[in-house]
Amino acid sequence: MKHILVTGAAGFIGSAFVREALAKDYRVTILDALTYAGHMENLQEILRPGQCEFVKADLRDFNALQKLLGELFLSKSNEPNSGKIAESDFVGVLNFAAESHVDNSISGPREFIETNVMGTFNLLEATRQYWQNLNESQKSQFRFLHVSTDEVFGALGDTGKFSEATAYAPNSPYSASKASSDHLVRAWHHTYGLPTVTTNCSNNYGPRQFPEKLIPLMIRQALAGKPLPVYGKGANIRDWIHVEDHARGVLLAFEKGRPGGTYCFGGNSERNNLQVVKSICAHLDVLAPRKDGKLHEVGINFVQDRAGHDYRYAIDDSLAQQELGFTRQYKNFEEGLKHTVKWYLENQTWSEQVLSSSRKV
Repeated sequence: MKHILVTGAAGFIGSAFVREALAKDYRVTILDALTYAGHMENLQEILRPGQCEFVKADLRDFNALQKLLGELFLSKSNEPNSGKIAESDFVGVLNFAAESHVDNSISGPREFIETNVMGTFNLLEATRQYWQNLNESQKSQFRFLHVSTDEVFGALGDTGKFSEATAYAPNSPYSASKASSDHLVRAWHHTYGLPTVTTNCSNNYGPRQFPEKLIPLMIRQALAGKPLPVYGKGANIRDWIHVEDHARGVLLAFEKGRPGGTYCFGGNSERNNLQVVKSICAHLDVLAPRKDGKLHEVGINFVQDRAGHDYRYAIDDSLAQQELGFTRQYKNFEEGLKHTVKWYLENQTWSEQVLSSSRKV
């Protein structure tokens, strides 16, 4: 059983990845600081001794990272009666940990620099400290995978898509902090030889997304009969990928990606924000109609646009399809969205628990 460290796995995307990794018989150690977007509610069903274990720690704490990674690099695989000297079964680090809420990065950018930039630096250095002492076979099998975002590429016009060859042009404190961390990961490969892989993805949706993000927020607001706030005129366009498809893509990149390589993952499902909100409303009209008989979209309320709001993102993931064999299970956004809306309707207690615990952080 191969052993991996997954940071930020109490969050939306990280916890989806852990479920995918466990299904493929990986042993997982989770590291998370449990900030506002990381919650034990995302992990309750999957934690079990010896297979999936949790450590509370912060990427900004280098000493804690150094201690944990030392233990993982020295851990031994179980080879009873094999007659062989057991080697470490620890084969990689996958970094999902990040401050990611764009609005929060505008009002308070410091935490994004400290976590996304300095935290990634600490993780790279703590990993390198032990990786460089492995034998050549172990070094070649090891991977450091860093999960990034399409927002590092800036904004698109009406045509074109981002790819691995797109130049970086971040426009928010969040995307600038992620771009900085991406550059560090690239440099640690080219300077020190650390076998890194970076992934960039489009907007994720699906179960267990933090309730303040667009899709779960609209569901929660609609159910409460509250206004559905849409930035500007809702014309900003995003490409949407189901979180389970993204998780499968990340695992493929970890297992098959070229050291030093980057891979983009998208959903081939472009929608502007108003279309997404109207689709949510249409599903709720069927699954949870308003008591007054009106359609849910009567609650749509256009609000002042976000500062520096990028117009359009879209991903070309043909390289991941060709090199990694990446495919999407959720090829139809509307069907995936319907399943997502149903999940939130059936798990309203989860949303309340997560919001309640986030207020205590």
